Amino acid sequence: MKLKDTQQYYHEVLKRTPPKPFPVFEDHDMQERVWGRRWGVYDDVGPLKLVLVHRPGDEIKVMTKRKYDPSIEALIDDDEQWYVLGEEPPNLEKMQEEHDQLMNILRKEGVEVVPVEGSPRDPKAMFTRDDGVAVQGGFVVGRMGAVGKFPGTGRRGEEAFVTKKIVELGMPILRTIHGSGLFEGGSFAFLNDKNAVLGLSYRQNEEAARQIEEVLRVQNTRLIRVPLTGYNIHIDVGIVMVDRNLALVNVTQLPYWFPDTLKELNIRFIDIHHADNFFAINCLAIRPGKVIMATNNGEGTAERLRKNGVEVIPIDYSECQKGGGSIHCSTLPLIRERD
Repeated sequence: MKLKDTQQYYHEVLKRTPPKPFPVFEDHDMQERVWGRRWGVYDDVGPLKLVLVHRPGDEIKVMTKRKYDPSIEALIDDDEQWYVLGEEPPNLEKMQEEHDQLMNILRKEGVEVVPVEGSPRDPKAMFTRDDGVAVQGGFVVGRMGAVGKFPGTGRRGEEAFVTKKIVELGMPILRTIHGSGLFEGGSFAFLNDKNAVLGLSYRQNEEAARQIEEVLRVQNTRLIRVPLTGYNIHIDVGIVMVDRNLALVNVTQLPYWFPDTLKELNIRFIDIHHADNFFAINCLAIRPGKVIMATNNGEGTAERLRKNGVEVIPIDYSECQKGGGSIHCSTLPLIRERD
């Protein structure tokens, strides 16, 4: 009897093509072979190479003065789930000028800038940071907490636009937060390549933390849960990394034990200046020890960074900030180098 006429035939052929779990998915050579390039980030300060952004457009025009609520001194729409800080709607032309300046700086620094579309009734779409997070080897798609009453309103739905763009780029998706999980990327940060933090609030819940932790555990990275104060929604009001082992913090937005955690990890930290607007913390590291910062919030924090060896590129981002976010919020890093 010939081998091909036996039950063993199929197995004899297959054993010549054994599966190979190593090198791992995140291995540089394997990423380039399968996915075309090495994707993801190792920490929040490595040289930034590719970032996802959304230029503010006509969707901003839904923010009208008739939505002013004097009880909170802000424009707000409960049905469409947006707000504007102050009495006046933002000036779209100035927002675009500020955003364009930020993009020009990024390109000058050698960063590839990739635009993504958004819903025509979602004025928060410019804050792409919240759509998810890049980790080693791929992307975790978030699940927005704010849900509008009408189709195409609120922030839930941004995930679909970003997912389509991620797929178009060829970046692997390691996880999509699903079930009852709530997660927005502005509340995630790498402290270093082995420790990450997730700010828990009414926009991030334990179910999302569990799902993110599953992804990070495979990569031998620890997730530290950090409960946020009051109605703060994202951890980037409390901490942003500006250099290897150096953080900018606003201790009033963090639990009492968090500074001790930083010390245990040998991470030094600089407090934002007391005279500066809270947006001063919302800067973006484009490489270790070099940040883009909106100094319209005050110069004290920028000067503290400079005294600690951090180079600061100042810009005005005051009009964009009326929507409740700043430079860090407006950028979603997809690739950082591990230098």
